[in-house]
Amino acid sequence: MLRRGFLAVRSALTADDVREAATALAERALELPELAHARTVAAYVSVGSEPGTLALLDALRARGVRVLLPVLLPDNDLDWGTYAGSDSLVTVGHGGRMALLEPAGERLGPEAVREADAVLLPGLAVDARGMRLGRGGGSYDRVLSRLERAGADPALVVLLYDTEVVERVPEEAHDRPVHAVVTPSGVRRFHRRP
Repeated sequence: MLRRGFLAVRSALTADDVREAATALAERALELPELAHARTVAAYVSVGSEPGTLALLDALRARGVRVLLPVLLPDNDLDWGTYAGSDSLVTVGHGGRMALLEPAGERLGPEAVREADAVLLPGLAVDARGMRLGRGGGSYDRVLSRLERAGADPALVVLLYDTEVVERVPEEAHDRPVHAVVTPSGVRRFHRRP
């Protein structure tokens, strides 16, 4: 299975690899005009060997950006909370699946993502068309659908390792392309639909 292959490569990364990539990712992402002008950014907290996001979250917050973080609901949909620094995160187990770091404090509701100027998406790969391969839970498919239904058009950016930008990933009818991918070595943009 394709997802399993990407996860196996990630699991072979050392803590130093992950840390160095996170620093480079933050530097590249902070150069994006979409983030430089954003007032609200919906993001996520990386776990395990995912491309690291904490340095980026802290840098956005230091710029005065309101950062929304997801809270996984029992049906795999996402609620949102505000990031108030790494000490405001709590580890939450989700019934045998991986434990996630989620924001403590007030829940803003699934619709809060519509306020975002940019949405940073997790993924396992992105292809030359901007199609993202997620983990398969459908949480972010729901987010993207919610944004589309609301007529919201935030910048959609996926954070990946360099090896995860590939020629083609499988696509389903509900999948939506992202606008850009940030990797430790740079940024690649995709055609935005009119």
